[in-house]
Amino acid sequence: MQQVQHQPRSAGTTRRRRCESTSMGITTFDLHPGRGFGPFTLGMPLHEAFAQVDHQPNIYDVVHVKYFDEEPLKLDIVISFPDHGFHLRFDPWSQRLRLIEVYDVKRLQMQYATNLIGGPSMLATFQAVYTCFGPTYPGTYDKDRGTYTLFYPGLSFAFPIPSQYAYCCRNVEAELPLEFPDGTTPVTSRVCVYDGSSDSKVGVGSILNKATVPPLPAGSLYMEEVHAKLREELWFTVGNEHIPFGASPQDVWTLLGTPCGIHQKQVDQMMIHSASDPRPRTTRCGDYFYNYFTRGLDILFDGQTHKIKKFVLHTNFPGHSDFNSYVKCNFVIYDADVEGIIQPGSTTKNCITPSTKWEQVKEILGDCGPAVIQTPGATNSPFGSTFVYGYQNVAFEVMKNGYIATVTLFRSQG
Repeated sequence: MQQVQHQPRSAGTTRRRRCESTSMGITTFDLHPGRGFGPFTLGMPLHEAFAQVDHQPNIYDVVHVKYFDEEPLKLDIVISFPDHGFHLRFDPWSQRLRLIEVYDVKRLQMQYATNLIGGPSMLATFQAVYTCFGPTYPGTYDKDRGTYTLFYPGLSFAFPIPSQYAYCCRNVEAELPLEFPDGTTPVTSRVCVYDGSSDSKVGVGSILNKATVPPLPAGSLYMEEVHAKLREELWFTVGNEHIPFGASPQDVWTLLGTPCGIHQKQVDQMMIHSASDPRPRTTRCGDYFYNYFTRGLDILFDGQTHKIKKFVLHTNFPGHSDFNSYVKCNFVIYDADVEGIIQPGSTTKNCITPSTKWEQVKEILGDCGPAVIQTPGATNSPFGSTFVYGYQNVAFEVMKNGYIATVTLFRSQG
């Protein structure tokens, strides 16, 4: 598991000035069972969560991002707030929030309706939880973990149980609120907030693994399938927009709306590898990009003809220098000679998607020879080099773990 410390774009240091959010110096988060926690809503994309962090620097002083560097699709992407004792767990494929996990209930205060619970001065005891949230079904006891978990719709509380009182939790008809023979009551060690459809009385361990993201709203453009037909076009399947090579800026504005940014292309450092035009270049060329960060897409226009000459698709994998600059583009790449039309949600074994690893790409397109090594421009960048492999109409930037970072689509001349 790789861990990096998040540095907001507006900050010059990784640790910022701490400000107290209440008169007692304790941060209070609104608790919304089945929906969210504070400003974080279940199902929100990763970039929206980071935007909340950047928007409130007085609250989120230290932020850690954790991910599995070797297999980034195997485990959650986790945003952790050690000062406040909670995690945000994102599904690694969709990069949407699936679970909110408070692992240190003493570090922050939770508010539900008009009730406060947790924090250093207000223990989240079984009795306090039961009083705040009301009656519910008996919970489940995990003898291996020594925890008793109480469930409400979209919400669970885990309580460590001393071994000498384990017998109190084995009776499914045990009276609630739970109380030990010595008159004490257990104290919450972990709170989980998740989509209500994931709710099941199977113990906190299973909730951590099985909680799923809520469905996207109808018509949402997030994770929209973008079908890339080599040498021809991009097809945006939700809005049914077709953007071919050679389209004009006006065409793109009409179909995709205003770009998030426009910038002039710097000199193409890869041009030296082109046998057709090895001439020296000035520091800038006339070509320019339309950046659609929220679609994971860049479009390059020729500075002379003002026609599309390249598309750049981003996967937004953690561990890449562009991580969190772009939303993940859910592309499906296939050859223009493939018969028929691939429908949204269906792929063939010869399609390339953000989940396709480099070895699989070579099986589909064949070996293209050695890679060009590309190093991030910032000298203090924590991210290593990537490898660029070129084919006739497409180039792949590949990370050291074998996953694709970006795909550049173009039409070969002649």
